[in-house]
Amino acid sequence: MLANDCIIVINAGSSSIKFSMYSGAALDLTLRGKIENLYSGVARFVAQDAQGGVVGERAWRDGPLDHEGGMRFLVDFAQTHLDGHRVVAVGHRIVHGGVAHSGPQRLDAALVDELEKLVPLAPLHLPHNLAPVRSVLAMAPQVPQIGCFDTAFHVGQPAEAQEFALPARITDLGVRRYGFHGLSYEYIASVLPKLDPALAQAKVVAAHLGNGASMCGMKAGRSMASTMGFTAVDGLPMGTRCGALDPGVVLYLMQELGMDVAAVQKLMYQESGLLGVSGISSDMRTLEQSDDPRAKAAIALMVYRIGRELGSLAAALGGLDALVFSGGIGENSAALRSAVCRDATWLGVQIDDDANARANGARGVARISAAGSKVPVWVVPANEELMIARHALELVEQP
Repeated sequence: MLANDCIIVINAGSSSIKFSMYSGAALDLTLRGKIENLYSGVARFVAQDAQGGVVGERAWRDGPLDHEGGMRFLVDFAQTHLDGHRVVAVGHRIVHGGVAHSGPQRLDAALVDELEKLVPLAPLHLPHNLAPVRSVLAMAPQVPQIGCFDTAFHVGQPAEAQEFALPARITDLGVRRYGFHGLSYEYIASVLPKLDPALAQAKVVAAHLGNGASMCGMKAGRSMASTMGFTAVDGLPMGTRCGALDPGVVLYLMQELGMDVAAVQKLMYQESGLLGVSGISSDMRTLEQSDDPRAKAAIALMVYRIGRELGSLAAALGGLDALVFSGGIGENSAALRSAVCRDATWLGVQIDDDANARANGARGVARISAAGSKVPVWVVPANEELMIARHALELVEQP
């Protein structure tokens, strides 16, 4: 890739579109931005250069903005701010690739149609991931698009880590554990050997903690087990998602409380987790600043569940050589990291309180474990976008 070539990365959520521009063979970040509040209220756009300077802002006050309108604006904005760069590819984060898609792929209309069939597996994410792909196909069909799947990193897990104890006729329909946040874990796996060469072959548990939260057990940089399963609602409590739930609870909600499928889905995805337990907020920052006992209970539940999953993943790996925190909460909540590490003393984890406090807002990799800790603990900022750019560059440079 030439110095004036660039790759655009799109990360579309249910109410936002984030974009980044990476330039040259070194994939230097040159531009990034986001549109928030799609479909409701006042949509807002901001873009920043590599130094954090604002290079573009806008608000839509004349009615809701959808993904298509947002992408149309971003394409126009990019064309006027490329500063001599040539777009060689657009990379997309796509939450679900099913069984068939175990690595990044070039996207065309036929593949997007195929991926649409997976929407029931990720109904709150996949439609929004695919909408920008269709928009770029319509507006700039000559530009290669690369799909990077959050499930792909976990495809190589042992069979017993992927299967539910269900009849084969159900498993064969694709009802299995997929795992998510794979791009984040793949990035972490690429960073660890640079921190310590011994980590290249290590048994590592990484915790991607944000509004969506999960954990992954990795051995020698490969996924061996994960907390999320068939959907992104499994595992840890999250901002508004309940995490692991006895299937009997779902039957009870429907049979005894008369809730239909839509109501149960809304409860599990949008009304539970930190928000549901606290009754206050889904934002960890708000809960940590509150004196309300319900806020403290929500945090305690999340810490407890992280500790249980940490033990489970360490067992699946046959030991623990390192622990990594990432994601919005993992990178910015020193209190949560401290509580998790305190509960993991039995695994050989010892935290350095001063290093842990300094890691907040440092925006870089930091070791937060004490010098004598048997298990090193790291904070590694999430960078799914760079991982997508790397995959896109690799594919477009193939003959």
